[in-house]
Amino acid sequence: MRFVITDNKRVGDWAAVYVANKIREFNPTAERKFVLGLPTGSTPLQMYKRLIEFNKAGIISFKNVVTFNMDEYLGLEATHDQSYHYYMYNNFFNHIDIEKENINILDGKTENYEEECKRYEEKILELGGIDLFLGGVGVDGHIAFNEPGSSFKSRTRKVQLTENTIIANSRFFDNNITKVPRFALTVGIETITSAKEVLIMVEGENKARALHKGIESGINHMWAISSLQLHENAIIVADEDACSELKVGTYRYYKDIESENCDVDKLLEKVQK
Repeated sequence: MRFVITDNKRVGDWAAVYVANKIREFNPTAERKFVLGLPTGSTPLQMYKRLIEFNKAGIISFKNVVTFNMDEYLGLEATHDQSYHYYMYNNFFNHIDIEKENINILDGKTENYEEECKRYEEKILELGGIDLFLGGVGVDGHIAFNEPGSSFKSRTRKVQLTENTIIANSRFFDNNITKVPRFALTVGIETITSAKEVLIMVEGENKARALHKGIESGINHMWAISSLQLHENAIIVADEDACSELKVGTYRYYKDIESENCDVDKLLEKVQK
């Protein structure tokens, strides 16, 4: 597992450069599409803004990219301003050249959630799996909506959200926890770790404990992020604030071995050329 440390608030820029380089290296075609797993939340917003810039500048195209989103609230219409459908179209899809038929998001209004989850997994398999799965992390270490205690063998399913997640997400619902849905559909931990590559973004001091548990502690089903230790092509990219609970030795080691990959401005300059 790689671990890259950036300056504060530069995680999204770093991730955008990585995604752009991967798409260009893959050189997708109509017959051979690049399959991308996508997150929501506050951390990925800068990544989406930068990817939109890259697309408009002609640096990358999403015409032959297929996307699968991590999760969706159960019970929210796609047009609800806090649904993840709305988030993705408003913050990303409406601004790039992706084909609508290549966008996949779980249906939060489905009447048969088990069939919806099965269909989602089958479509991923039909396309040969996900090439790169992007994600953020919760303060309790959850990835997607895989709350503490989720099995590392879990696949796409219905989950009940913990009180901590509901409280954290209430900021998007007028700070009213009664407005936050109690259930969601989410890809499982094994759905994520079955991807050829996984990139998790960690930003801010409130994520410091989750980062520590993800890379310095052992593998533990109470910290979903720690599952990445089992993935041969996993990357965690974090900003300085998120590193406050790491051991000095760990911090220095990764700063040293990833020294050529930490300067975001240089990476941006290179991809834009």
